[in-house]
Amino acid sequence: MKVAFLGLGKMGGAIARHLVKGGEELTVWNRTAERAEALGREGAKVAPSAAEAAAGADVVFTMLMDDPALKEVLYKGKVLESLGKGAIHVSLSTLSVALSKELTEEHARRGQHFVAGPVFGRPHIAEAGKLWVVLGGAAEPVERIRPLVEKFSRGISVVGENPWSAHALKLGGNFLITAMIASLSEGFVYAEALGVSPEVFLETVNKALFQSPFYEMYGKIMLTPPEKPGATMAVGEKDMRLFREAAQEGQVQTPLADVFMATFHRAFEAGMKDADWAAGYLQLQKAG
Repeated sequence: MKVAFLGLGKMGGAIARHLVKGGEELTVWNRTAERAEALGREGAKVAPSAAEAAAGADVVFTMLMDDPALKEVLYKGKVLESLGKGAIHVSLSTLSVALSKELTEEHARRGQHFVAGPVFGRPHIAEAGKLWVVLGGAAEPVERIRPLVEKFSRGISVVGENPWSAHALKLGGNFLITAMIASLSEGFVYAEALGVSPEVFLETVNKALFQSPFYEMYGKIMLTPPEKPGATMAVGEKDMRLFREAAQEGQVQTPLADVFMATFHRAFEAGMKDADWAAGYLQLQKAG
């Protein structure tokens, strides 16, 4: 199959690299040309525009920041017009349920297929090829793209034939990540105030209670913040907003998510929009 990849940020670049190394005939595009050129030196074909990258492709992966960025590329960038009938668009981004529904209808109207494929994992997980991918879409296109997805994942969950169900699951998962970060933040501050080392607290409760590599990883990030954030508070706020919007559409109350959203807004007011999602949350908890 001819494959195109649009969006080569921290996550997209790492994923696209696995496809190149896996021997795929890959055409890439990125708004910042240097990122695409780097993959070009590794064997990918570099297209001057998103539409030209998508032209003639059997499968187009997109990994773009948010709803507005994806809509700009698909509509204003004329990717939807460039894609042929029968082509498959796989969105790896965390999108709103509303946009996922819109794209399902738009692609169907054009005789194309839309598959949701949001991923769980930070950039270093993507680099290791160990993302967990959640797929939603009609059975035939999902099975066609599965071999490609397996090249950059450690596991796949197929949610169902509605693409938006995969995006709903991803938003729910990110809500749980924020809940974990919030509880660890409060626990660390509590432990330190009572003379318990946060490092000892983390090691003990994780081994005794959770036995979770995620608790271990995020706890260490919070206690030793990275120089470059893996995900920012802005990303966390975006995901929490989309989670609450989807819940409201389903007439579900979200008291915890409401608290988390208020915390993200506090972070923005404190100038921490670009701080690490996990480490920044702990910093706010310490500030009181």
